[in-house]
Amino acid sequence: MDRREFITLLGGAAATWPLTTHAQERRIYRLGFLVPPPRTAPAVSAFLDELRQNGFAEGDNLTIIPGGFEVTDDHLAKQAVALIDAAPDAIVAGPELPLQALQALTHTVPLVGMTEDMVAAGFVRSLARPGGNITGISLLSPELDGKRQDILIEMVPEARRVAAVADGRITPTFHSEALQQAARSRGVELSIFSVKEPKEIQSTIETAKASNCEAINFLASPMFSVPGSRNYEVVVEAIAAIRLPAIFQWPETAEADSLAGYGPRLTDTFRQRARMVAKIFRGTSPADIPVEQPARFELVINLKAANAIGLNVPAGLVARADKVIE
Repeated sequence: MDRREFITLLGGAAATWPLTTHAQERRIYRLGFLVPPPRTAPAVSAFLDELRQNGFAEGDNLTIIPGGFEVTDDHLAKQAVALIDAAPDAIVAGPELPLQALQALTHTVPLVGMTEDMVAAGFVRSLARPGGNITGISLLSPELDGKRQDILIEMVPEARRVAAVADGRITPTFHSEALQQAARSRGVELSIFSVKEPKEIQSTIETAKASNCEAINFLASPMFSVPGSRNYEVVVEAIAAIRLPAIFQWPETAEADSLAGYGPRLTDTFRQRARMVAKIFRGTSPADIPVEQPARFELVINLKAANAIGLNVPAGLVARADKVIE
């Protein structure tokens, strides 16, 4: 072999070695979920799209651990154990109860959650410095529940008695009392109806109607307002039957079939968490990823739903809406 052939051979080998080493070191990330939306929900699709844009694609370098969608409280502890046993690199969880189930099982697996108040619920030390193995989204729900109440009262200006349907497992008493005080300041009586299990949803809505309530504010909780979930379908069917105006926490609900929704988009919050998961996959600890809050809020009003119950939404409110479904 002459000198030129040797150099050519050496150069070819050098070009090949890094590629071979790269292929050998290629990592497949395992991602778990413990969330209410179904696997086919737009929010989940948005999450996976955002993760793909950040370099992590299902079927390529990402595996989704099955069994973590459409979670209910019935088998939550069992599902959480199975998920931890599947050795995930990170878990997307929330709201509060799924995150609590995981928090009790691990202090090492990165958890990216979403609750009404991550600090008050005890998941993180502070928004800026979460500490531990948990970070995620804090939804500002106490403030937004009050804003939704104001919108509902403006939407039904003649109403003198309004209902707030609350998730009795997570809604604190002081929050309900603050909403009642705010309603009284506007000459409206607010009745709180607590639901602790999904099977109570329909009867609670019927009770609110029987109590002469003229509109309903469904307080922030996935029990009531996750589009595509069975619970949400039950809520929508019950509302249609009693023909009462209602408002929900996600704008997407009004784009589907409810009267009004105000808050951040559910799809946006899933995209936010996807970016956090990408940081974790790249080596950043959850302790060093600040908890985020929604940055954009939208009011969507569905005039088709309003017409179906004979409600004339004030023109000023329609004009302020970010989106109107004609």
